[in-house]
Amino acid sequence: MGVLGIGGLFFRARDPDALNAWYREHLGVGAGCSAEGTGPVDEWSWNTQGGPVVFAPFQESTDYFAADKQWMLNLRVADLEGLCEQLNAAGIKIITKPEWDSPETGQFARIHDPEGNAIELWEPPAA
Repeated sequence: MGVLGIGGLFFRARDPDALNAWYREHLGVGAGCSAEGTGPVDEWSWNTQGGPVVFAPFQESTDYFAADKQWMLNLRVADLEGLCEQLNAAGIKIITKPEWDSPETGQFARIHDPEGNAIELWEPPAA
C-alpha cells in the first residue's frame, strides 16, 4: 500500500489562531515547528521524528476521553517528566494515573487545550 504515515490532522476550533499559538507555545506542535534533528521549519509543516503512530478507533461508549469529543490527540514525547514540569509552570493542569503506565507501553499524562480537547502525552518505553 502507498500510505507512508499521517500527513496532517485537521479539526474545527472556535479560535484557530489562538489555538495554533497555544500548541506552538506549550508543545512545539504545528506549522513552523520542528522536532530536534528534523531540519529547517517552514510556514505550513511541523517536522516530526519518525516512530510509531497508534491509529485506533475506540468504542463509541468509551470513557477514555470526553463523550462530547470525537477525537483525542496523542503526542509521542521524549521526556514526559520534563515536559510536565514546563506545562505545570505555565499553569496547565496535568492528569496522571498509575494504571495508564506500564513497562510494555510506557508512561502517559493528559492535558487539555484551551478548547477542552484532550491531549495524551506518551513517552514510549526505552528501546
